[in-house]
Amino acid sequence: MPLARVCVFCGSSPGADPAFAAAARALGGLLAARGLELLYGAGNVGLMGILADAALAGGGRVTGVIPRFLVDKELAHLGLTRLEIVDSMHERKARLADLADAFVALPGGMGTLEEVCEVTTWAQLALHRKPIGLLDVSGYYQPLLAFLDRAVAERLLRPEHHGLLLVESEPARLLDRFAERGPEPAEKWIDRT
Repeated sequence: MPLARVCVFCGSSPGADPAFAAAARALGGLLAARGLELLYGAGNVGLMGILADAALAGGGRVTGVIPRFLVDKELAHLGLTRLEIVDSMHERKARLADLADAFVALPGGMGTLEEVCEVTTWAQLALHRKPIGLLDVSGYYQPLLAFLDRAVAERLLRPEHHGLLLVESEPARLLDRFAERGPEPAEKWIDRT
């Protein structure tokens, strides 16, 4: 499947490591340079705002989807190519997933973790075959990957499902890997009785 739109999950805070902001800036600029539309949660703060501003500065298209209660808190980026306002966080995630051809997680907190886990679970259940990647800036996602290794070792996760998450430290390499393949379907259940 050709890529046209990439959904990026990331923090609404910039984080302590300046490498996080640099990666968000690099990814936003790269998406624009490759003619890929950025889809994201429409925030104007933290890594979200940095990412969107970089894509826009590079001449890229940026679509944001945000629930009304966050617009009311003045957290919506009003300079986007397209801003969609929805009623709930659930509707936001569903809309972004529908629009996206691929997903990337930059560093982030609970929301980012929840979003990337949800789209990965959907891939595990064969609800989509869109590539999913972790941009592992400064080793940020190494503890999550260690957890998944443990889940595989404990026979709670198939190795193929761990492999649904493509991991790279450079945005260009991650996007290149997206073009190589989508997730392969595999039976979710390890032990059926």
